[in-house]
Amino acid sequence: MSYPIALTIAGSDSGGGAGIQADLKSFSALRVYGASVITAITAQNTRTVAAVESVSPKMIAAQIDAVFGDLDIRAVKIGMVGGPDVIAAVADRLRAFLDTDPIPVVLDPVMIAKSGDTLLPDAAVSAMRERLLPLATVLTPNLPEAARLLDRTPAQSVEEMADQGGALRAMGAAHVLMKGGHAEGETCTDLLIGPAPLMLSAPRQDTRNTHGTGCSLSSAIAAGLAQGMSVPDAVTRAHGWLQGAIAAADDLSIGLGHGPVHHFHEQWGRK
Repeated sequence: MSYPIALTIAGSDSGGGAGIQADLKSFSALRVYGASVITAITAQNTRTVAAVESVSPKMIAAQIDAVFGDLDIRAVKIGMVGGPDVIAAVADRLRAFLDTDPIPVVLDPVMIAKSGDTLLPDAAVSAMRERLLPLATVLTPNLPEAARLLDRTPAQSVEEMADQGGALRAMGAAHVLMKGGHAEGETCTDLLIGPAPLMLSAPRQDTRNTHGTGCSLSSAIAAGLAQGMSVPDAVTRAHGWLQGAIAAADDLSIGLGHGPVHHFHEQWGRK
């Protein structure tokens, strides 16, 4: 039996809860083989991002070429990309391969860590809008990230989420998943804007262990697309799987701050 392959292009989280590490765990939990291109190395734990060091654009391009030159990649997830030069390298190399094999791309516009540390400099925001957003089959911003991409204030209602999602889709993304985790209220609502709009809601879970939720959701969507699912089906499955990972997060009890979700709750969580 062969398994589909998904590629994550993202930064490394030394604490293991987000970034490349969360992406590979998500792929594996959903029975997809994961390959990786590392864009940055972070000195990070559940409480803070102590240092960030970017990988050179030349090395990033070489990683992309190496992976696509040998592996049958069926979907790509893009996470932390750093500065404009890194974004240009990722966009240029990906477009070279996507022009001949238009596989789906999930873009998670990582800008701020759970700890509050900034991960994307202001100079890179316009580069992301112009170079990466048009490549996205699914763009997955949370409310502050969507607002920053649009130079607006964060959405305060489902109607504003729909409006901002439509504005981002007009900038080139085929679908936009507006994530409502930063909103207020007992219910968390995600809104998929695209040819087939979809609303997904779940009770807000009482846990501090939500580190890596955005990375994990976007990579879970990419796993579904690599398996041949439609965008609505991949988003729906990923949403349900992540709810289970959050519900089991306290069982892990990792670190002293915002711990990670339990990616393998279906494989070795409590029965």
